Amino acid sequence: MNAKMLIDHMKSRVDIRKHVTRWETVPAKPARFAGFPRRLHPDLVEVLRSRGIRELYTHQATAVEKVLEGNNIVTVTPTASGKTLCYNLPVLQRILEEPEARALYIFPTKALAHDQMAELNRLIEAMGRDIKGYTYDGDTPAAARQAIRRAGHIVVTNPDMLHQAVLPHHTKWVKLFENLRYIVIDELHAYRGVFGSHFANVLRRLKRICRHYGSDPQFILSSATIANPQAFAEKLTGSSVTLVDNNGAPTDEKHFVFFNPPVVNPALGIRRSSVLEARRLAEELIRNDVQTIVFARSRVRVEVLLTYLQEVLPGKVRGYRGGYLPTQRRAIEQGLRTGDVRGVVSTNALELGIDIGELEACVICGYPGTIASTWQQAGRAGRRQGASVTFLVASSNPLDQYVIEHPEYFLKQTPEHALVQPDNLVILVNHIKCAAYELPFEEGEEFGVATTKEVLDFLVEERVLHRTGGRWYWMDQSFPAKDISLRSAAQENFIVIDISETGNHRVLGEVDRFSAPTLIHEEAIYLHEGVQYQVEKLDYEEKKAYVRQVDVDYYTDANLAVQLKVLEVEREERDGPNRSKNMGEVTVNALATLFKKIKFNTHENIGSGPIHLPEEEMHTTAYWLTVEEAVADRFNREDLQSGLVGLANVLAHLAPLYLMCDPRDLGVAAQVKAVHNGKPTLFLYDKYPGGVGLSEKLFDLHKELLKTARDHIRRCPCEEGCPSCTGPAVETGSRGKGLTLSLIEELLDEHAI
Repeated sequence: MNAKMLIDHMKSRVDIRKHVTRWETVPAKPARFAGFPRRLHPDLVEVLRSRGIRELYTHQATAVEKVLEGNNIVTVTPTASGKTLCYNLPVLQRILEEPEARALYIFPTKALAHDQMAELNRLIEAMGRDIKGYTYDGDTPAAARQAIRRAGHIVVTNPDMLHQAVLPHHTKWVKLFENLRYIVIDELHAYRGVFGSHFANVLRRLKRICRHYGSDPQFILSSATIANPQAFAEKLTGSSVTLVDNNGAPTDEKHFVFFNPPVVNPALGIRRSSVLEARRLAEELIRNDVQTIVFARSRVRVEVLLTYLQEVLPGKVRGYRGGYLPTQRRAIEQGLRTGDVRGVVSTNALELGIDIGELEACVICGYPGTIASTWQQAGRAGRRQGASVTFLVASSNPLDQYVIEHPEYFLKQTPEHALVQPDNLVILVNHIKCAAYELPFEEGEEFGVATTKEVLDFLVEERVLHRTGGRWYWMDQSFPAKDISLRSAAQENFIVIDISETGNHRVLGEVDRFSAPTLIHEEAIYLHEGVQYQVEKLDYEEKKAYVRQVDVDYYTDANLAVQLKVLEVEREERDGPNRSKNMGEVTVNALATLFKKIKFNTHENIGSGPIHLPEEEMHTTAYWLTVEEAVADRFNREDLQSGLVGLANVLAHLAPLYLMCDPRDLGVAAQVKAVHNGKPTLFLYDKYPGGVGLSEKLFDLHKELLKTARDHIRRCPCEEGCPSCTGPAVETGSRGKGLTLSLIEELLDEHAI
């Protein structure tokens, strides 16, 4: 059965339709073309025509013209719309005109860099010109590195490699930096949050080194659809940027299905597991030979789904996520392109534009957290031709339920704003250290912030820098970049080591520091490629977890107890008679307390155990909502506690509707009597040291958040509160839903005296 027939068959089935809140069909759209730009080199025109390209899409032609005119640009079009030519054509044009010219391509992942390099080399080979393009990453052999530094016209790398291996050793890259004309940054939307905040500082360092060598390269950026591409590109690069968004690429018919699992306990509002429903849909698609990608929000969900699908479809389905070795990932990508792999279960690692062939279906297990990411994941199916289908399978959490019950919100809303905070003090200070190691700082030099001199003087006091004659020099023995991870505000990832075979220990993957207490505590089940490993020992000091392969019928999930204290109030406003909003610096202490054993298939709790790990402390930023006495006095303490916990549950899940973040990027805490003001207070905080700008945005959205929470709770069909709104009754009490609604109504009452 072909994809189109199967889609029509599934659409007509009652057992599927009764769980669908909306079946959206996006009609096919023809291409819009423009002629080749007049300045385009004849060799490029010839090679395009030899590949059957007689004209460019409108956005491709505009992008090339704008770059050739000397503009920095950001191209924003959907997945598989041919953005690659928007940067390859002007780069190759410049090298054909100026053989000494150089370009630096930056991709967020090594996999994407390899994929794009292969496409670029095909274009160069077809031209028959001596243009050298190389990938420079951790897998590049030492023997090849010298040749790349000396002769590479186009160097393709990733932010981590640029940060640790290129910029600190810029004296070996003189030829590149003296002649650098273009910096290409693909998948711009991937650089949000902590990663983007680091990357903005890496770009500050890159521009600083270019100035030192007398070059002033143009930026060519491309992105999936976000609400603020131009402003985001300008904040990331520190340069003015022209927006290109006149998409001319054609699309075939796409079906987007909002699927809500059935309610299995109406009183408690509990639905059948999204994992089990995603498995059912994916199994049917793959059994009918429709090549399918399944996305899940976490490593654990990926591995659980993979375990289920491999049981019924042996040899046909693979897993894909961070932590897999590069050779494994390359083999899986190749299997998808050739069609040998009929299904793949992935985290958002495959969300980016790696060419993985002609997938026809996509099953998204749990709302990815943003509209932009959802469209990116859906865009992995139907990249070539023919009808494609995406099932968005909702979990029980309030964010998923809001989206699935308000499909019009998703379909009509513009994607979210990408947020980045390059001036986060923790991140900024680390990169000023790196920049000082690379080149001494001059008197009056600013590294993106007016307070640069203050930071430099602080580092002198810390005996990291030495000041002499109006310059600041690096004086430490260490090499700063190697200790700074771009993927987290604080370094120190934990390494997971497999000790199943005596004498043959191997590294399985790594886990960031703040996730370690809940994922790799002793007795945790660590899942990797559908295989279960039990953590036998966690060496907290050495940051190593030793695991052994086991065969058990459960996985583990851990609880975290959080305490929060306000350090400094930065913004404060009483915006209604019954409520006030605040934003500022806080300290968060988190302690992993106990873990639960969750049985495969039934997902029931079959046991638990304590976790014995030290408390983690983090300084970050938070937004908090304070309930004034006039409201608090209308509730007894127990009812107020129930209402606050219910409100915390729903706000923590709904806040990402307005932020380009994962729900896990936000932490939540409710205090009936806050330490700093003695009033009932609800905190939402950035789960990264120093904060990444989420709290500030929430402060501005304060009232809108409350209204969205009220409307969502009212619409939820449960009786007493459930995982889809205020949380289960075990957390909020038997009247939690009603008490939460009453509290919100009081807070929103603008006429209170």
